[in-house]
Amino acid sequence: MTVTLLRTGTHPLAPVTATLRAMFGGVPAPALAPGLIVGDQAGWTPAAELAGPGLSALLESAGRRWNAQPHAAAALAWKAYTYWLTLPAVLGWASARRVPLITAGNVLTRFDPDVMITLGVRPGTPVAVLPDDPLALGGHPDAIVVSDEAALLCAFRRAVLDEHLTPLLDAIHSRVRLGTRPLLGSLASGIAYGVLRSADAVPGRSAESIGRLLGALGIADLVDLVPGPSGELDVQRKTCCLAFTLPTAKLCPGCCIKA
Repeated sequence: MTVTLLRTGTHPLAPVTATLRAMFGGVPAPALAPGLIVGDQAGWTPAAELAGPGLSALLESAGRRWNAQPHAAAALAWKAYTYWLTLPAVLGWASARRVPLITAGNVLTRFDPDVMITLGVRPGTPVAVLPDDPLALGGHPDAIVVSDEAALLCAFRRAVLDEHLTPLLDAIHSRVRLGTRPLLGSLASGIAYGVLRSADAVPGRSAESIGRLLGALGIADLVDLVPGPSGELDVQRKTCCLAFTLPTAKLCPGCCIKA
C-alpha cells in the first residue's frame, strides 16, 4: 500500500490538520474545533458524559435539528457524531500512520445549533505512532509507540470503539429501541466516506484503507464499495440511518432502501 507520509510540522496532529485543510478546501472543517485542539475549555464537556447525563442533550439537539422522532433522532445523532469523531483518526492513519487516541476522556464536545455538536481534543492527547515516526525517534511526550501496523490498528480500535463508542451505543440502547447493526452500519459508512472524500488529499488505495480500518473494528461486512456514476468508488450501505422517516423524507446516497 502506498502511504503519503505527511509527517510534517512539529505538532503531532500536523498531518491530520493538513489533510483536513486540503479536504475542505482550506476552510475549517464543520463540527471540528479549529486545529482540533481545544485550548480554552470553557463551555466544553468531556465526551464521556454523552454516555451518561449528556445523552439527553445530544438526542434533544438532534431532534431539533432534524425535527425527528426519538428513535430517528438517536440514529441520526449517532451517524453525525461518529463521522466527525472518527475522521481525525481515519485521516491520521491514512495520511501518516498517526492515530490520535480519541477516547471519550480525550475528546471534548460543545453543542452547536448549526452542526448539532462540535468536537475537539484536549491538549496533549496521545497519538499512536510506529517506531520509525519522527515523533517516536524524537521521544515526543505525546507519542505512544506501537510495534507495527497491526498494533496501530488495535490502538485505533481501542480508542474509537472500546473506550468511546461502545459505551455511547449502550447508553443509546437504554433510551430508544435501535438495533446495533444499523448503528454500526452508520459508523462503517462514515469511515468509508471519510477515506473516499479525502482521496485527493491522501493518494493511495482507498478500498484497501477502508477494508483495513473497518476490519479492525469488525464492521467490514456492513458496507460494500461499488462503482459510482463516473466510475469512482462509492459506498453502498447494508443498513439504514432512518433519514427516510423524517417529515421531509430523505434517501441518503448509498441507502440500502434503494438497493
